[in-house]
Amino acid sequence: MAVVDSAIANLGSKRNPKRALLIEAAIVLAIALALVLILPLLITGFRLKLLGRFLSLAIVALGIDLIWGYTGLLSLGHGIFFALGGYALAMYLQLQLPAGRIPEFFSLYGVQDLPWFWEPFYSFPFTLLAIVLIPMSVAGVLGYLVFRNRIRGVYFSILTQAALVVFFNFFNGQQKLINGTNGLKTDTSTLFGFQVGTPQVQFVFYVLTVVCLVLCYALCRWLTSGRFGRLLIAIRDDESRVRFSGYNPTSFKVLVFAVSGAIAGIAGALYTVQSGIVSPQYMDIAFSIEMVIWVAVGGRATLAGAILGAVAVNLARTALSEKFPEIWLFFQGALFLLVVTALPDGVIGWARYRALDQLRSLLGRPTPVSTYPRLATDPTVAEEREVLAEVKSAPPAPADPTDTPDG
Repeated sequence: MAVVDSAIANLGSKRNPKRALLIEAAIVLAIALALVLILPLLITGFRLKLLGRFLSLAIVALGIDLIWGYTGLLSLGHGIFFALGGYALAMYLQLQLPAGRIPEFFSLYGVQDLPWFWEPFYSFPFTLLAIVLIPMSVAGVLGYLVFRNRIRGVYFSILTQAALVVFFNFFNGQQKLINGTNGLKTDTSTLFGFQVGTPQVQFVFYVLTVVCLVLCYALCRWLTSGRFGRLLIAIRDDESRVRFSGYNPTSFKVLVFAVSGAIAGIAGALYTVQSGIVSPQYMDIAFSIEMVIWVAVGGRATLAGAILGAVAVNLARTALSEKFPEIWLFFQGALFLLVVTALPDGVIGWARYRALDQLRSLLGRPTPVSTYPRLATDPTVAEEREVLAEVKSAPPAPADPTDTPDG
């Protein structure tokens, strides 16, 4: 999917949007089929499981790109919604026990009866709805409380991080309710009679992750296209002007923030069943900041860049930690510094806006003018420039000796 945006730009999406949309859909479908049908034959089951986790992280990166790249809302607390989705699915899996039994960790703290809020998670349909609606509702309420007071910019980022700390401390201290800092394990649980941690079930979750990634990409592409997408960009660039134009930015920001939270919840559920556990560490500050870094590396407001950044950074981290276990963090830090200083628009942004110009510069070819490009090659304009240059370079005419001032 990382080539989708570049392909659209090169194929003239503005002139023929329907054709560009079909090309984009074909590229996405081809990549998805390659991930499902070809890649499993080329890598081991362990690597495939890792890739499944990275693709689930790419889903949450899409949600962050939706609110940050397109709407200008830098959230440093998306670990909240990511963890809520993971806990919702983990609670359902923990309850897949014989009748009358409760999860084992309750006995460690002397709890005899199942807490009331666990009861609905016996239902699989309710769990599927909870994975989406609980993070979406929390994001919607949090967004409404923030945006109705017109809080934005760095203050919004600080508030989301503060909310993250509150949720982390709350979940971390609830040993009797959700096993606190130990979290909830899922790899030994059963789903429809099959153990979740077996390779066959894990492959099913890998395929499901690819499908959800494609669907979330399609949703984000649909939201960022047309009038709604242009309105999001307008809010990002000049919210005051949007408000003076008769729109209420608050409702749009709440909506897009809630959708982003729902996407993060789906990603958290898929990541949980492929990693085998969910814990309050999903709400760690560093993890939420990493999510933002993935989008920055791939390129904001590109969608494909969010996917590329999430997968590439996590693959690089895995490879470096295996070969250089003691100093791999230095390589990761150097990578981020390189992207921030040399590629401020991310990899996709660099490929779209700067790569061609830099290549032409290396080959010694002229760089086209971005504004009014026809002026650079228009023969009439070139002739006028030559005449003007000749006039400027011509020596001044000698003074007439008979022309003397009177008196």
